[in-house]
Amino acid sequence: MNRKDLITSLQKIVKPYVQDQEAFRNLSEETDFINDLKINSANLVDIILDVEDEFDIEIDNESMEKMLSVKTAIEIIETKLTKS
Repeated sequence: MNRKDLITSLQKIVKPYVQDQEAFRNLSEETDFINDLKINSANLVDIILDVEDEFDIEIDNESMEKMLSVKTAIEIIETKLTKS
């Protein structure tokens, strides 16, 4: 799965939790989930659980704490997919 496909999948996952639709329309690798999309920390946990289900991976606590932007999320997903 390439980066563009990962971003598309990630967009579908985060869409229900986004509070700032304008920022969502301009989503890029530099987008921050909390500061840009206004996703609260409880919903961030939901997103991580959805990512685990979507990609059939397990995200450890250390990776979870780092998963605050689209770019970091993609890097974590790619790393986990490579290991499985």
